[in-house]
Amino acid sequence: MLIFRKATLADVPVLVPLIESAYRGDSSRTGWTTEADLLEGQRTDPDGVAEVITAPKSAVLMAWRDDDLVACCHVAEEDGAGYFGMFAVVPGLQGGGIGHDTLAEAERFARDEWGLGEMRMKVINAREDLIAWYVRRGYRRTGELTPFPYGDERFGVPLRADLAFELLVKPLG
Repeated sequence: MLIFRKATLADVPVLVPLIESAYRGDSSRTGWTTEADLLEGQRTDPDGVAEVITAPKSAVLMAWRDDDLVACCHVAEEDGAGYFGMFAVVPGLQGGGIGHDTLAEAERFARDEWGLGEMRMKVINAREDLIAWYVRRGYRRTGELTPFPYGDERFGVPLRADLAFELLVKPLG
């Protein structure tokens, strides 16, 4: 059973390593959602996590099992819709339902706490397995692409020249 709570600034030191471990480096390869073959460098940093924790209409939700942080995600209101991002599950626990439950909590939070009727997210277009996972959970591919921020190492160092973000959407009604 997972217990969810909103992160505070005191949680930044445990959130950053979780996020990094799920996306980058060899540790991320023990899960199925790694970006290690697409990007090197950092996924986030303490300042970036603190920024989304303290921003208006923004929350980082933490999922705990017993006394262990097992997942997190960022939920925000953008242009009248929910935005979902910075999703991380401990790599060795991926595939066990934690991600499903964390996504469902983020959708519930956006709908019930903020009254939002739609959730949006941007996923790297080369992540077909991850996009398929979201589609199975009711998200629709829009085909709308946003360029990857090449040259801005805050988002990582790309290993490919063809990366972009695709917008996925889901009604929350």
